[in-house]
This record gives sequence, structure tokens and C-alpha cells, in this order.
Amino acid sequence: MRILLVEDQSDAAQVLAKGLREHSYAVDIACDGEAALYQTSINDYDLIVLDVMLPRRNGIEVCQDLRAGGSAVPVLMLTARDSVQDRVQGLDAGADDYLSKPFDFPELLARMRALLRRGPEVRPETVQVADLVIDIRSRCVVRSNRLIELTAKEYALLDYLARNVDRVVGRAEIAEHVWDEVFDPFSNLIEVYIQAPSPEDR
Repeated sequence: MRILLVEDQSDAAQVLAKGLREHSYAVDIACDGEAALYQTSINDYDLIVLDVMLPRRNGIEVCQDLRAGGSAVPVLMLTARDSVQDRVQGLDAGADDYLSKPFDFPELLARMRALLRRGPEVRPETVQVADLVIDIRSRCVVRSNRLIELTAKEYALLDYLARNVDRVVGRAEIAEHVWDEVFDPFSNLIEVYIQAPSPEDR
């Protein structure tokens, strides 16, 4: 899952991005409202984590512009403003959820999972393909009753492919949803992660 994190405090953004990447999310960072709108115009995101108090364009304006342009991407607002009026304003602007700072990181992850489950149909807590079972909440992968240990990126790639098992996904689409903006399109990294088994492994 590819996330756009919109936060003008550089240190806070880097810490939060690091935590999200450790939980298998690909994260791009925008430091102001104009940059956020530009990023959403050139990239396809699964979710936006949006601060309200931003330079150039605030989070309310960013969310309003996204919805006015027809974007249905889930938006989770993060802000130090926690009055009822502020929450109502954020939700009325088009945000799907609103979390006040300071917050507990596990709660942020849970709210993100809840938003990512929404869509044309509710996404299940587990994804199963034949004898492969992925537990979304715990990020555990089991095949033939055996636990498979994966790196964060391996898990993200497997999760994306399993969710799209009924259709062919191209290299560009995999890069778009599993890697972030620093991914080199000329790299063979995707091919390295997706390798055909050797004859000995078949």
C-alpha cells in the first residue's frame, strides 16, 4: 500500500514515515499543501495522511480540492486542533477520519487499516490464495500451516499480489503501489523480488 504523508515538520515526518515503512507501507512525503496536490496529481495513492496546519495550502483546502476533483482516496487528517468544530470542519471538507495529536502509533495503524478496508466492498482481515493465508492485522503469512518469515517489502509485495490475484498486474502498477517515489524505474528490483523458482525448488 502506498501512502502520501503530508506533514510540514520534517523531523516528525521522517519518524512517522520510518514507522510506517517498518509496517510494510510505501511512503511519500509532502511538506506543504501545494506539494501534496502535485503529488496526488502524478501518483496513485491508497491513502493520504494529512496534517491540517500546513504552509501554502492548509489541509482543509487540500482535502476540498481533492474531493472537488473527483478523488475518492481515503484521507486521514492528523492535527493538533482537536475541538469538535475542527473535527466537523475536517470531516465536512471530505476527510474520512480525524486523529488528534499527540496520538498513539498503534491507533494510527488501526485507523489506517480501517480506511484501507473500505472501498467498493469491505476488505477482509485475511487474504487466502490456495494454501497461502495472509493475516492483514498481524502481517503473518502462513502456507500449508507453516509460518513464512518475510521482510517488510516482501510482505508488501505479496499482500498486493494476493489482493489482485484475479487479474494481471504490470510492473508499473507494482512499482506504483509497493514502492515509493524514490524507486528507480530502470532498476531490476521488482524482478529480483519476483523470481521464478529454480528447478531444484519445484
